[in-house]
Amino acid sequence: MDLADRLTAVDARIADAMRASRRDPGDITRIVVTKFHPAELITQLYALGVRDIGENRQQELTAKRAEVPSLDGLRWHFIGQAQTKKARAIRAGADAVHSIDRDRIADALHRAGEPGAPGQPGAPGQPGEPGESVAPLDVLLQVNLTDDPGRGGVPPGGVEALASHVVAACPSLRVRGVMGVAPLDEAPAAAFARLADARVRVRSVVPEADWMSAGMTGDFEEAIAAGATHLRIGSAITGPRPVHG
Repeated sequence: MDLADRLTAVDARIADAMRASRRDPGDITRIVVTKFHPAELITQLYALGVRDIGENRQQELTAKRAEVPSLDGLRWHFIGQAQTKKARAIRAGADAVHSIDRDRIADALHRAGEPGAPGQPGAPGQPGEPGESVAPLDVLLQVNLTDDPGRGGVPPGGVEALASHVVAACPSLRVRGVMGVAPLDEAPAAAFARLADARVRVRSVVPEADWMSAGMTGDFEEAIAAGATHLRIGSAITGPRPVHG
């Protein structure tokens, strides 16, 4: 199948899964992950109606956003592990960040968006007046759904404290919900149920934070059944990733 056929096939599966869960198919955001693919693929996807693109690495996000022409309505989602030293570049390139898992990352992203910060209005070489307000950045709290503390994500029991910190200390960030990756060694449904519970915890702090970013090529139907609002789908749409040395 070509790109259009793969996109149509995935969208049909999404619609079937939404109907099976008695949900409105329009209440899902399909993010196409273009890791390692050339920037021209994003232009092709846009022509097919795609408006949400996901990138795992800051370097690719920055490079592709610079290369892709300005396309009305295109949203860029950063879905990889965030590092404090790359916060400025991530904030400059992303419309939404799915991987806030500790206070320091939130703090760094907030500082990167403060008026007068490098790359923001009022900074040297940038248009705008010092003190001009900066658009809030949509963020999701990444939840570790494994038993391995070394994996990315805040433990499920820590999401309320993290949400409270972002609300209190990072006013330029807007908590929209939670994100998680199902472990490979258990049924995805069980992991996504824990993520749905984490969303309930976050909404006790931020009632409007109803996003749930879950589900990839191999498990997005289970994520939909658990209440996912945002799917992160790569190879089922883009095809195999190019060989990356």
